[in-house]
Amino acid sequence: MRFFGALGAIHRIGWRMAARIPFGARRYCCMCESRVRRFLPYRRGLASVPPLMRQLAVVGSDVEHFECPACQSHDRERHLLLYLTAANLLSCMNAARILHFAPETHLQRFIRKTGPAEYVLADLFPASPTVQKMDLQAIPYSANYFDFVLANHVLEHVQDDAQALREIFRVLRPGGNAILQTPYASGLTNTFEDPSIRTELACLHAYGQEDHRRLFGKDFKRRVEECGLRRATASHAALLPHVDVAYMGVNPEEPFFLFQKPLTI
Repeated sequence: MRFFGALGAIHRIGWRMAARIPFGARRYCCMCESRVRRFLPYRRGLASVPPLMRQLAVVGSDVEHFECPACQSHDRERHLLLYLTAANLLSCMNAARILHFAPETHLQRFIRKTGPAEYVLADLFPASPTVQKMDLQAIPYSANYFDFVLANHVLEHVQDDAQALREIFRVLRPGGNAILQTPYASGLTNTFEDPSIRTELACLHAYGQEDHRRLFGKDFKRRVEECGLRRATASHAALLPHVDVAYMGVNPEEPFFLFQKPLTI
């Protein structure tokens, strides 16, 4: 098994090297500004997507064009950068207090450039000493503290998403923004979750990934609003109408899930 694992790693390194060759480059990574021949798939691309996820038309990563071979940024990170730029939210981060859960390495660089007053990196299982160990369901900050909360593909992992959303609402100042990207099934009316689904294989087939705890349905925006936030979401077509999705390696079906805390409650 170790031999085949090592062989797979060698193959992936080879794919990255070949994909980085600029000759014939047809793709562009907005994270590292590299022109590459292609983006690499997530695992085995569509072949690794469980059949139920295909039947329910799950919207999430573009698994066929997932990773930049030059910087290893993924499509969700690239898409979020494009959304933040198009919505003029990056410029609003100057002198702001920002809480960033599961902080993407490349996106951090763009946020730091804006000059935030405070930039808190957080994760339940931090992989770096610069990231605070923090549970999204119990944020150790006072009410109305942050101007922004970013949680890019995090809510599907937490045990109690409603509690996490209440915490996000609590720590946001009035008028503050929450960016809450998440995969969801466009063919599912209501969010599906069952605490008896626990094994990695069961979670993979029921929710789309081994460490997911639910599969959000078309009711996702309503679930967020029930916790007090107001939707300010926008479609890819509305915010990024001129973006060549193949060239940039992003999924046009993924909307920008932006929510705001009302100025008055």
